[in-house]
Amino acid sequence: MRRATLIVDGMTCSACVSRIERSLSAVDGVVEARVNYASGRASVACDDGVADAALRAAVIDAGYQARLPRGLDDELAARPTELRRLTVSAVMGAVVLLVTMVDGLAFDLGFSASDWLAAVLSAAVVFWFGWGFHQRAWKQLHHRTATMDTLVSVGTAASWIWSMVVLAARVGDGHLYFETGSVIVVLVLLGRHLEFQARRRSGDALRAMAELVAPLARLEDGTDLPVASLEVGTRFVVRPGEKIATDGVVVDGHSAVDISLVTGEPVPVEVGPGDAVLGASVNANGSLVVEATGVGADTVLARIMLLVEQAQTNRTRIQRLADRISAVFVPAAILVAAATLIGWLATGQPASEAFTAAVAVLIVACPCALGLATPLAVMVGTGRGSQLGIILKGGEMLEDTRQLDTVVFDKTGTVTEARMEVVEVVAPGSDPDELLSLAASVEARSEHPIGRAIATAAQNCRPVADFENHPGAGAVGVVDGIEVRVGRRELFARVPEGVDAAAANIEAMGRVAVLVGRDSVAEAVITVDDRLRASAQPAVTALKSLGLDTVLLTGDHPRRAQAAGDELGIDRVVPGVGPDGKAAEIARLQAEGRRVAMVGDGINDAPALSQADIGIAMGTGADVATEAADITVMSSDLSVVADAIALSRRTMNTIRGNLFWAFIYNTAAIPLAAAGILEPIYAAAAMVASSLFVVTNSLRLRRFQHR
Repeated sequence: MRRATLIVDGMTCSACVSRIERSLSAVDGVVEARVNYASGRASVACDDGVADAALRAAVIDAGYQARLPRGLDDELAARPTELRRLTVSAVMGAVVLLVTMVDGLAFDLGFSASDWLAAVLSAAVVFWFGWGFHQRAWKQLHHRTATMDTLVSVGTAASWIWSMVVLAARVGDGHLYFETGSVIVVLVLLGRHLEFQARRRSGDALRAMAELVAPLARLEDGTDLPVASLEVGTRFVVRPGEKIATDGVVVDGHSAVDISLVTGEPVPVEVGPGDAVLGASVNANGSLVVEATGVGADTVLARIMLLVEQAQTNRTRIQRLADRISAVFVPAAILVAAATLIGWLATGQPASEAFTAAVAVLIVACPCALGLATPLAVMVGTGRGSQLGIILKGGEMLEDTRQLDTVVFDKTGTVTEARMEVVEVVAPGSDPDELLSLAASVEARSEHPIGRAIATAAQNCRPVADFENHPGAGAVGVVDGIEVRVGRRELFARVPEGVDAAAANIEAMGRVAVLVGRDSVAEAVITVDDRLRASAQPAVTALKSLGLDTVLLTGDHPRRAQAAGDELGIDRVVPGVGPDGKAAEIARLQAEGRRVAMVGDGINDAPALSQADIGIAMGTGADVATEAADITVMSSDLSVVADAIALSRRTMNTIRGNLFWAFIYNTAAIPLAAAGILEPIYAAAAMVASSLFVVTNSLRLRRFQHR
């Protein structure tokens, strides 16, 4: 199974999307075909044996053009020729408008020179500059389909032909519509150009990512090698201020690396030998030697870009409804135009007025705004998310975020740092620093996570003799000739009342209490805990401000779990649950009618992430967790979870607003045009205005900021 991408030219509305998808799906071996009108891309899941040529042929058979992408910005490359066509056609259209308003330029033959000049110039605009509309409309007629091009072609050609009949044969009331066809073509071309510029801006995030990749890597011998030629295992040098060529691991050197392009966090990360680094991140100060571990499509940046591109082709349920409506909208508009013409003539109205109303219906019914409403908003929203370190998978996930009412957190590694640390040393009547140093000296020989936390907490460790490990109880060793014990109560012959009370208070808060003393007498209590992330409590507050309830799921002891929940302000804590238990608890919440999001980071969170209505994976965790999730937060900052939900909701609200106004526009404008109230030129202007509204409304998502 593979996923192929094609650039499709010639699409004008969502009816085109439906036809291309049907044509691609009919190819043997194609499992799924998705076409994005806003980006002009077709994404096809197919068997490995399906050739790109067969996919291109299917698109061409549908009446469109297709080609393989040559780069991320290929389908949105600059189009100076199209801009020149728009400029020249606009000038000629303006001349047509002017000459149709000039009276008294008559030849001896008895007809107006200005009318014939308008006829010639409008013919150039309608049939030369507007040839693309007629060509595509003819192809669609050959395939028994109709799209926006059909409406524009029929409307503009009919207005010019009718005007020529009136001018040449002097029939009807003498009213001419040369300026109508010309202005319509110019306005539609202008709308296409503005759409094109908006599509460029909507893809800025992905293009910015692509441009971050360094073109060359400097090898250890001083030679430069194109990044595309790097292989796994190749070592290269990164000097201060340079971009890291590809994903790898540091084998020599120390530095701070800016990874904000992936995480959205501006704080550089300190790295040294053995630490992983990401391609396209910036080396801040020191010199590094890096060994490549991922190249090409296997880098983190490439996978992020692929996820975003795939998200932009995922359809929402409301988009599928809009597509079904669009599939019948254009044929219905043609029938309404025909009925308008017949109705006006049947009631004895002048032929010119009947014709004007019918043309207005054709033009105002163009569903370009309807086709842009969803995909453009998704493109901008997902692109903005990628800039903030949020990967949205798009599609139905965007709709589901609107119904969320509960967010469930995993504890270890998600709201905590998954690293035991010494929080405090309580030593009634003794020197806490001295006792911590003694305990650290003994625990330096231990492999237990709590022992390692104590060992790293002291400034210095001293030599230890006669080290003994007591599984489940602690450790004993001789430091400077004194026996030092570190561990539980049972390891000591005597535990003074003050030390015992301090240990009890610490354990009541759900933390780990480690006793330390000399000569079998406990003298101090070391508090060890898995420290909560600094961003955890602000994240809970932000989620509650969005109207969401919070739940903490953990396998920890009830007291420890509840202590963490109370500190964070979480509404409900469920302790003592394993991976299956987490998924079962989410299923229970769903059975109560709740819409649940799960936030996790580890392999053991994958079942719960899959069970939840929305799975949110912290990108610092396991790959399997991010694969099971609908949203991936590329940093360890939990407050970004609230940003992800807010951005998803904002994107969906934008889509709904776009679709509402697109439907309102067509619903209100078609009857006005059929009634003769909305003339063709104003209908064309209204059509362009509706598209511009959808475009500008969608581009507002680019201003979304962290909460």
